[in-house]
Amino acid sequence: MKEIQPCCEPVLLEPIDPAEAEELSRGFKLLADPIRLRILSLVANAPSGELCACDLPAAIGRSQPTVSHHLSLLAEAGLLTREQRGKWAWFRVEAERIAVLRDALAVG
Repeated sequence: MKEIQPCCEPVLLEPIDPAEAEELSRGFKLLADPIRLRILSLVANAPSGELCACDLPAAIGRSQPTVSHHLSLLAEAGLLTREQRGKWAWFRVEAERIAVLRDALAVG
């Protein structure tokens, strides 16, 4: 999945063009999956601001390969950043990318 780019005016304030709609829809589709949304929430709320991939399977009740798949999609879209430390990857929320989606729904 391609990284979500900053793009669009708030959809609730004025109509957006087809390209902007396509760009935003990729991000919203990505987060429409409950596993990915839960992963994003867990990482965002980690006390240290980051979470090891090793902690997520137990936290969401899914296998490591499933978690890795979803983490990869979130990282490819630019919603999470990944840092390899030894055997494990650590993830942080990329606040600017999340803000693109949040701000697209701003009322004013």
